[in-house]
Amino acid sequence: MSRPSTIAVVIGTGFGTGFWPWGPGTAGAVLATAVWLGLWSWLTPTLLTVATLLLIGAFTIVGTWATARLQPYWGDDPKRVVVDEMVGVWIPLLIATGWQEALAALLLFRLFDIVKPLGIRALDRRKGAFWVMADDLLAGVYAAIMLHLIIIIWGR
Repeated sequence: MSRPSTIAVVIGTGFGTGFWPWGPGTAGAVLATAVWLGLWSWLTPTLLTVATLLLIGAFTIVGTWATARLQPYWGDDPKRVVVDEMVGVWIPLLIATGWQEALAALLLFRLFDIVKPLGIRALDRRKGAFWVMADDLLAGVYAAIMLHLIIIIWGR
């Protein structure tokens, strides 16, 4: 019996975080937030925005590819595939300016990803690798909107 390619497994599982037995999606989102925090500590705000946009774009493309390669082995929307959560949490992190806002971005993203309101559930029901990614992209957009409103209300 054949096995999925190692590179698809590494990318799809968020460098192995998808194998975490208690909340693999959260583990992937935490890793992505940690990566962002590492970049935040080293890059200027402009370079951080560019790097985050590049991460979102690149991982959406390679994540869709990896998911398509893993679906024949693991099913339509395998819990071990968490690259979608990584991309999703980077979206609200685009407007974060520090660790407190990064934590809020992570929590808001996971809330929208788990509850799946406002069309997220409809995207989640669609079949195909792109749709595995799409519901988390929308959850990230909603989390970004909420984070922006929180920043406006509480001030930065």
